[in-house]
Amino acid sequence: MFNKILIANRGEIACRVIKTARKMGVKTVAVYSEADKDALHVEMADEAIAIGPPPAAQSYLLIDKIVAACKETGAEAVHPGYGFLSERAAFAHALAAEGIVFIGPNPRAIEAMGDKIESKKFANAAKVSTVPGHIGVIDSPERAAEIADEIGYPVMIKASAGGGGKGMRIAHSRKEVAEGFARAKSEALSSFGDDRVFVEKFIVNPRHIEIQVLGDKHGHVVYLGERECSIQRRNQKVIEEAPSPLLDNETRRKMGEQAVALAKAVDYDSAGTVEFVAGQDRSFYFLEMNTRLQVEHPVTELVTGVDLVEEMIRSAYGEPLRLTQADVKLEGWAIESRVYAEDPTRGFLPSTGRLVKYRPPAEGTVEGVTVRNDTGVYEGGEISIHYDPMIAKLVTHAGDRLSAIEAQANALDAFVIDGIRHNIPFLSALMQHERWRAGRLSTGFIAEEFPDGFSPLVAAGETQAVIAAVAVHVDHVHNVRKRELSGQFRAGWNRSLDLKRAVLLGATRVDVEVEPREGGVDVVFADGRRLRVDSPWTPGEPVWRGDIDEKSTAVQVRAILNGFALAHRGVAVAARVYTHREAALAALMIEREGADLSRALHCPMPGLVKSIAVKEGQQVRAGDPLCVVEAMKMENQLSAERAATVKKIVAKVGDSLAVDAVIMEFD
Repeated sequence: MFNKILIANRGEIACRVIKTARKMGVKTVAVYSEADKDALHVEMADEAIAIGPPPAAQSYLLIDKIVAACKETGAEAVHPGYGFLSERAAFAHALAAEGIVFIGPNPRAIEAMGDKIESKKFANAAKVSTVPGHIGVIDSPERAAEIADEIGYPVMIKASAGGGGKGMRIAHSRKEVAEGFARAKSEALSSFGDDRVFVEKFIVNPRHIEIQVLGDKHGHVVYLGERECSIQRRNQKVIEEAPSPLLDNETRRKMGEQAVALAKAVDYDSAGTVEFVAGQDRSFYFLEMNTRLQVEHPVTELVTGVDLVEEMIRSAYGEPLRLTQADVKLEGWAIESRVYAEDPTRGFLPSTGRLVKYRPPAEGTVEGVTVRNDTGVYEGGEISIHYDPMIAKLVTHAGDRLSAIEAQANALDAFVIDGIRHNIPFLSALMQHERWRAGRLSTGFIAEEFPDGFSPLVAAGETQAVIAAVAVHVDHVHNVRKRELSGQFRAGWNRSLDLKRAVLLGATRVDVEVEPREGGVDVVFADGRRLRVDSPWTPGEPVWRGDIDEKSTAVQVRAILNGFALAHRGVAVAARVYTHREAALAALMIEREGADLSRALHCPMPGLVKSIAVKEGQQVRAGDPLCVVEAMKMENQLSAERAATVKKIVAKVGDSLAVDAVIMEFD
């Protein structure tokens, strides 16, 4: 076995590889840019080598820097993770030329399948069913529009070297093709150093299902079931699961055998993923093959018990696979949520800054339910503008799909992040969504179910009752604590508390009566319903954990003026517990109105101004593009919200802007 390997990556995937290497007794070398000098993967590795400035094109994408780091440290092999150089055949060739092993497939497989255009040609030659499209490089928006007209709308414009949702645009008209072509080429160049794009038919109401394959250097290839990745936003996967609620055993077998046949055709000898677009009738078409480890590989690991990173390392060393197809069994169900540094209430715009609090749920297996958190950050660390905004991958595994979903919802409730905006409220809301829970999925799910964007759920029904009960318990604990402080009451003062309370959840009032008892309280609602609340929670803990009517519950708690901000099951609400007299007085308080921000365009996230589409004095209509701001490798077009005249352009192309910085002003 290798004595030492280098991980040519950063963040959570670098940490993930280090964990398996440690388990195998293999030493590790991390590489890092100037922005990552204090990163978790640098701390975890046995050695670390600096490779350049923050931009990936000047550090993580430089092959010669990685090769030099291997020589300096004596690393015998390189694991590329995903993204960056993971699907560059030139990287594998460069390592081989120096006698360094690439922990991934052979270069021929990368060349045949890693390039999206070449993989389409290869699949057609191998008589694999593919999505209709133009297989070849397109050099102009006019040519792209001509091809789209021939194929028929809608079409997908995709980066040939792409992945992770970058360099991809859906177009429904010639105008959208021209706009999408420019954006896709620009994103592809900045993310992958390759601006080639192609066009294919976009299948309406599709599902994204992929097959995990695993091969060795002795001609063996197996498939480890499927993953469904249909919950996507802007072609970026948000939630993944294994197995798929769509497939039956026969369809799974057909897809798996087709994936294996394709892998064997290129002598595939590592972990890889064959992606399919599937119809609701279980028809399926080859989409592309990712010749690397996928972001969502943990769900496959949990349902199969196979450590994919370990198998990649063993295969690269020359060992034969330790399992046959007959050995592969799918046990239970796994759900993965990608926790991103982005604001779901502001169009999912990226958020950067310091993680003031980072308290993920406890990992481990309890009563048949497993919680796993793959991350590359830590409390006090910083989310950088230069890289992908992923904070963590939260994975749960249980005996069946609904149990895994419930476990995921519980884990999200207990996941505390403060200092930046994040998408946990959105993920929690998804876990409660009836269509998601029923498995009626498509890649258009988020666009269809949240057409106007995401707004936090409003407390109602059972969730409202739970939040109100927790608010009462938190308030009661604080009141008891205050009574026990010396000098708070005059001698002989009656210390009894008013047990009839009004719980204000935002603008909603819930009247209750509190019945204290040893270890907790009973909360009696106006309709006579009673909830038994038991918890060891103490003031200052960010997560309230306890039992409500003997059901384990987690609610996030943060102190605010005269109350607490509570978050549970996708609901975030300001809770204030008053006596009836206090509630009556609070209702008389005047609310302060916010400032009018409609006369300026503010930068919604820290980013770089890529282009400005208007001039001073120009009239714009609602929906007209104003500028493009790049953040975390994604280009975000900002458009006019109403008709106006551009009075002054404050920012210029190339400016790095902070959140809420003024870009332009309107009359």
